[in-house]
Amino acid sequence: MLETIVNFLNALLWGKLLVYGLVGAGLYFTLRLVFIQLTHFKHSLKVMTMSRQGCESGLSSFQVFCTSMAARVGAGNMAGVAVAIGAAGPGAVFWMWLIAMLGMATAMVESTLAQVYKVRDTNGQFRGGPSYYMEKGLGQRWMGVLFAFFLIIAFGLVFNAVQANTITGAMERVFGFNPTYVGIGLVLASGFVIVGGLRKVARVSEFIVPIMALAYILIAFIIVLFNLEQLPAIISLIVKSAFGWQEAAAGGVAYTVAQAMQAGIARGLFSNEAGMGSAANVAASASPNPNHPASQGFVQMMGVFVDTIVICTATAAIILLSGDIGSSEDGIRLTINAMSNHVGDWGGAFIAIAIFLFCFTSIIANYSYAETNVMFLTGNSTKALPLFRLCVLGMVMFGAVAKISLVWNLADVSMGLMATVNIIALLLLSGLAIRVINDYCEQLKSGKMPEFDRSKFPELMEQLDDGIWQDNSANEQAKTRTESALSR
Repeated sequence: MLETIVNFLNALLWGKLLVYGLVGAGLYFTLRLVFIQLTHFKHSLKVMTMSRQGCESGLSSFQVFCTSMAARVGAGNMAGVAVAIGAAGPGAVFWMWLIAMLGMATAMVESTLAQVYKVRDTNGQFRGGPSYYMEKGLGQRWMGVLFAFFLIIAFGLVFNAVQANTITGAMERVFGFNPTYVGIGLVLASGFVIVGGLRKVARVSEFIVPIMALAYILIAFIIVLFNLEQLPAIISLIVKSAFGWQEAAAGGVAYTVAQAMQAGIARGLFSNEAGMGSAANVAASASPNPNHPASQGFVQMMGVFVDTIVICTATAAIILLSGDIGSSEDGIRLTINAMSNHVGDWGGAFIAIAIFLFCFTSIIANYSYAETNVMFLTGNSTKALPLFRLCVLGMVMFGAVAKISLVWNLADVSMGLMATVNIIALLLLSGLAIRVINDYCEQLKSGKMPEFDRSKFPELMEQLDDGIWQDNSANEQAKTRTESALSR
């Protein structure tokens, strides 16, 4: 019964609503911002590289970038890419690329709004995200409550079950570990980190994420170099399969354009989260540098690029160059087998360890997203957090031993409902977001270091809390360093 309902909702959300909603919103923001993901790509890199500076309160932009990457880089990048290719052929990769390029503009808008409408909690930590900009920007608390509920279900519970499921599947296949024992170990490790709250999650992510991402990309790059002569044929296969121009994949299986689009967009969104409003929750926690909401938008825009265009493509290359692209629901098996075909038996162990690190950091980062929304629902009270943490750890244990197809399908439903609510809010607030981003770009074009002056936006004067975006004279030393970096 549950499986029937889940499958119906997935068909409705991903077969119709979100395919048009996500692509349409991404295209709309791309056009309104004049292809900002291309014209300001180099600037985004600069902002990200200097984002360790200027953290007087809250988290640094680099810590926030790593935390959002910890949530993004997980099961979707490895098992999810394999599932998409196995279910819908190589063409799914093309649609993942497209949704990522359009999603970069969407991420820019939602992260900018999260910064604009951020608040301080009782500990002085910045908090924010879609729930907050729905309440403050739209004046619709009910909408923020609805989003918070969906996010807590999706990220606090279902997605963490997905990550745990992926870890135990890899550990069982490669090392023969009992899923129950792996689940217990995950619960203990996750519990140790999440009891420290957002700051501890950020510190752990800042340490693990760069190391694991660079190692994985390096291995994929080496594999591509050793198979360079096959690369043109693989790219051609991806494009032709995306538009149904040939029977793609082993055994002459014919995949439709609709199959490729649905699988690619669903897995692409699950991986990079653009439009879902998830990364915006941690984006609001940054003390941005330059001191402007749009600067964090640039950082998060790069997060989408690195996640899908770089890391998901690395996984796709490993799988497609191996030739093992038969239909399968077991993405872990496809990824492990593909890596083993390239580098031998140690490849399976490498993938298992990579999956463990990717998915473990996703669990703790997903928790941090949900924590912000629990506090939104409870008026910034921390009393509900201990019980919520127990629920999160319970879902980690459930995911370790659950049926894989049901867990993935539940993830798609909860993600779809979240994205639907967020896209509506983004479109309603798009006018303000675009004006804020254009304010940043105009200052940058004139040679100034962008700095936010909320008095330029009269509608914000009654919407923002006191002390938010008022002290623009602080951190002058960081301002000087940033101005020098931006001029290079």
